[in-house]
This record gives sequence, C-alpha cells and structure tokens, in this order.
Amino acid sequence: MSQIDWEHVYWELAPRLFNFFRYRTEETEIAQDLTSRTFLQAWRYRHSYQHDVGAFEAWLFQIARNVFSAYIKESRNQPLPLNEAQHMPSDFSLEDIVHDQFESERLYHLLLQLPFREQDIIAMKFGAGLTNRAIARVMELSESNIGTILHRTIQTLRIQWELAYERE
Repeated sequence: MSQIDWEHVYWELAPRLFNFFRYRTEETEIAQDLTSRTFLQAWRYRHSYQHDVGAFEAWLFQIARNVFSAYIKESRNQPLPLNEAQHMPSDFSLEDIVHDQFESERLYHLLLQLPFREQDIIAMKFGAGLTNRAIARVMELSESNIGTILHRTIQTLRIQWELAYERE
C-alpha cells in the first residue's frame, strides 16, 4: 500500500465531503458530524484501501455514502430538520429571506422525492463538486451513464419545480 498523506487528504477533501453531507441533510451540524465520521471510518479501515483498484477519492466517497446510509437508519423515526435562517446579512429584507428559505426548502423536498441513487449523484456533483468521472468511480457506473442520470434528474427537478409553482 502506498503511503497516504492524511493531512493533505483532509484539507483537500473535507470541504467536499462536508458539502456532500450538507446537500443531503440541509443541516450544518449534522454535515460536520458525518464528515468526521467518514474520516474516522477511513482512518479505521485505511489498510483496506487498495490503490491499484481505484482512486482514493472514490474510496472515501463510498465510505461517505455508507456513513450517510447508517445515519438515515439511525434517524429514520426522527422528523426532518427545518432549514434555520442563521447568519443572514443585514442588507436583506425579511421578505427576501423568507422567500429564499421557502425556495431552499422546496428544492430540498424535491430532492428528497428522488430515488436514493439520484440524490447521491446530485449531492456529489453539486454539493461536493465531484466530476462525472469521480462520481462514476464511486457509483461503479460509466461516466456517460452518470452524465445521462444527471441530465434526466435535472430535467425531472425542473418539471417538478415548475409544477410546484403552478399549484400555488
């Protein structure tokens, strides 16, 4: 096994893991906790990483997906947290803040209606900023398949978004 520079890995991938979890949970504290759990699991199982099998990033995000699945199982009976408006700039009007929060919650609920796989792909792409190639490694799919799933998922979200506005 090649030597891994854990400090470098942490500083490079922690923000992306945090964003992945933030996309999935909409809660900063939970995202921080799940990011920590992921690194703890990675450290605990560091000897199982096989550099000749796949990229370290893909291995770490697979651990993150497993951590998130465990979190969902743990919290299945708890209500979903509401997005709290914190640290808002003072130049925003209350109307703007409420509108933005409402739209954020609407998008979050639309994302929750997607199949779990599509939720993961969206969170990796837009939350963690992974490339389609990196997502393909994590999901064990082809890069073109990831592109197709992303395209179709975004199309579905657009349609659902427009339908939600028509119902108002």
